[in-house]
Amino acid sequence: METSVELAGLASAAAARLIDLLATDGWAAVKSSVLSLWRSAHPERVEEELADVRGELLQAQQTGDGQELQGLLVAEWQARIIRLMATRPGAVDELRALVGEELRAAATPEQQISGSMTLEAHVSGGDAFLAGRDMTVTRGGQA
Repeated sequence: METSVELAGLASAAAARLIDLLATDGWAAVKSSVLSLWRSAHPERVEEELADVRGELLQAQQTGDGQELQGLLVAEWQARIIRLMATRPGAVDELRALVGEELRAAATPEQQISGSMTLEAHVSGGDAFLAGRDMTVTRGGQA
């Protein structure tokens, strides 16, 4: 059985790929598979919400505000995916397959990443921050 850390990592990866793909032509290729995850939890509402998010993201990219909005959307959809996995445990395997196959295949060559990463930190009396992707560290209310 997966740990909550593993499930959070899966949700994070899925949310990041989902938001990345929303603003590309690759979205059409995976849309039905993504919506099938929510088949027991109002897929029509999720489809409408994703369409709205796609419109917002495309508009924000045109005005140069896409990065900030994208980060917020990833966090929002990560939380939704975690809730989905909690209420529908069978979605974990579906999500893993989707992230491993379809979301990766739908990416443009520039978006595809392959390889491995090892992160290690040794901390004594301080903080360590490791990330395999974007990270924002906020201290005292300022980033």
